[in-house]
Amino acid sequence: MTTIPALTSQPPLAPTQPVSQVSQAQNTFSDYLNSTLDQVNKAQQAGDTAVQQLNTGEAKNMHEVMIAVEQADLSLRMLVQVRNKALQAYNDIMGMQI
Repeated sequence: MTTIPALTSQPPLAPTQPVSQVSQAQNTFSDYLNSTLDQVNKAQQAGDTAVQQLNTGEAKNMHEVMIAVEQADLSLRMLVQVRNKALQAYNDIMGMQI
């Protein structure tokens, strides 16, 4: 039979994170959010450019235009869904009773 180790053999929990690490995490999230918004914006601009090239006859392949437009559409839809989930989480937290 194997024995279960005693609870006292576990090391104590580390103290909470210092303020500098918390602010660093916030900066990281902010940077991540900004880079995501930039990527969505670039995808939208690439889709617009592809459509303009199609209209002027500069685009050589129709499928490349469609891919650029669909990438822009999907990235925007994903961003809207992330925003909706974040707003829903915020509303759930604000609705909690203490």
